[in-house]
Amino acid sequence: MKYHKELIRTDVEWLPEIPNHWQLKRLKDDCLVETGSRNTEDKQNEGEYPFFVRSQTMEFIDTYSFDGEAILTAGDGVGVAKVFHHYIGKFETHQRVYRISKFKNIYGRFLFYYLQENLYKEVLKFNAKSTVDSLRMPMFQRFPVLVPPLHEQTAIAQYLDTKTQAIDKKVNLLEKKIGYYKELRKSIINETVTKGLDKSAVLQENDLGFETPSAWSKKRLKDVGFLYSGLSGKSGDDFNQDDNPNNKGFIPFTNIANNTYLKKDHLGTVVVFEGEKQNKVKEGDIFFLMSSEGYEDIGKSAVLAENIADTYLNSFCKGFRIKQKHCNPYFLNYLLLSDYYRQILIIEGKGFTRINLKMEKINDFEVYLPKNLSEQSDIVTYLDHKTQTINKIIGNIQNQITTLKELRKTLINDVVTGKIKVVE
Repeated sequence: MKYHKELIRTDVEWLPEIPNHWQLKRLKDDCLVETGSRNTEDKQNEGEYPFFVRSQTMEFIDTYSFDGEAILTAGDGVGVAKVFHHYIGKFETHQRVYRISKFKNIYGRFLFYYLQENLYKEVLKFNAKSTVDSLRMPMFQRFPVLVPPLHEQTAIAQYLDTKTQAIDKKVNLLEKKIGYYKELRKSIINETVTKGLDKSAVLQENDLGFETPSAWSKKRLKDVGFLYSGLSGKSGDDFNQDDNPNNKGFIPFTNIANNTYLKKDHLGTVVVFEGEKQNKVKEGDIFFLMSSEGYEDIGKSAVLAENIADTYLNSFCKGFRIKQKHCNPYFLNYLLLSDYYRQILIIEGKGFTRINLKMEKINDFEVYLPKNLSEQSDIVTYLDHKTQTINKIIGNIQNQITTLKELRKTLINDVVTGKIKVVE
């Protein structure tokens, strides 16, 4: 690793020292910064105007490009989106997107790497001192930019292209590996909750269109338990207050959406007064997402495997409590998570801007269960072991990805700020 020997100090808080032959300028000194013209009412034209900003992202960013130009969001999600290599067709940008062009002494790809790792530092500094919630044009134009000699910028960009592409390739392979293990986990659940563990069992096609052991029995959910509602009569002010003596726990939407077994350390707080008639959750309850922005989550279930005192359910969900001893709630939850049953339940979701599932659709939902409770328990034990092993593998891979992404970030920052020397 090589380092610049002669450094000078700067007044920029996050750039205390820089190589003495590098210049520190404002972005507007060597670039043209401008915004697009498309407004927020043009959502229907996203395909025609690909750089459309929505909720901290930009759509179709990889489809169109301009050589050497960085496109940035100017509103809620402040950050660098892309530096483009090739011009493909004519396009307009959204009015909340900054476009940088007409460089004088800056190589566009170097600027991209530089902004990618340093822009947020300056924005956060402004946000910490005022109510600024986005990157205003004057702020952006004054953004401090390090300008090495042009040949160094080119060498730095080429160096980072090589290094980051190698890291990205490793990350991509690991992400594919995670995808494989997720599919494996899904296939094990699908196979086991519909066919059981006894390989000699006689299978037959059931009324739902797939095979289950002939000895299993068909039940409607309302035959084995009952639904109950989440919190009612609450406003936004009742949630997540600090130090309110009437705070109780509640299970948020995301805890159900992201887990098979609910996590008791992923709870919110809600004000519930003594004497309020609200439904408390209990061990063995299954929870359904009854309303969602898309079909992927609608009807998703999760189960509570431990008692949590004085805890409630959010209003977008329903709780299901088993009332008969011949149904294991953990088996039933695995069954409801399988592709066979998920697809049947998803079809029942209705709506346009938001998908909703009616209570009677859950009540009348049909499932096939082993008659023997011990068989259900054996399946749960088997699936817990298999899924926990796979989840551990996925967690280890995700840790590797996190490490690689942090390495990528540190490498870029150290090179573009002169901490690491690339050019002799």
